Amino acid sequence: MAKATSKPATEKKAPKKAAPKAKALSIEQATESILDKFRTLNIEQQLQSELEWCLGSYRFDGNPVGLVNSINNALVVLKAEQTKKTKGVTASFIGSIEKALA
Repeated sequence: MAKATSKPATEKKAPKKAAPKAKALSIEQATESILDKFRTLNIEQQLQSELEWCLGSYRFDGNPVGLVNSINNALVVLKAEQTKKTKGVTASFIGSIEKALA
């Protein structure tokens, strides 16, 4: 009797799924992230106070104008810290904050 050659069973591979997109931060989450970063680095106490006040005001009345201005001020500081190569201030962190403002 002749042996029948068998082909190895091929498995059907599932199509590759796209990597999940990073969820954009809300303006509140962005502010809280900035505050955490400033507290960790122990910098900009005045700006921290301003951000906390504006965040409370935003939560009360829903008007983001003051909060957006404060975040823009914080971005200037964060970008300066990034150029100094401060640990924890990354381009992706700054990008996520900028996305929240968009």
